[in-house]
Amino acid sequence: MPREGEVLGVVEQIVGFDRLRVRCRDGHVRTCRIPGKMKKRNWVRVDDVVIVVPWEVEGDRKGDLVYRYTGTEVEWLKKKGLWE
Repeated sequence: MPREGEVLGVVEQIVGFDRLRVRCRDGHVRTCRIPGKMKKRNWVRVDDVVIVVPWEVEGDRKGDLVYRYTGTEVEWLKKKGLWE
């Protein structure tokens, strides 16, 4: 579940290296980076549902990816009404 200051989003495009373009639920499209601790543990693909933490500076355009939901977790979010 997203905590305060975190936003749900869906990956639109893989820009390159560790950067992604994510359409967030708050209406912004952010360029997000994958932090080092997640780079090799989680493989992120287009249309994956993720949690993004917007940056303090340029928060409406940039952020960090902190979690990627699995297919089962996305189904659970849909059942709870948190994702359409």
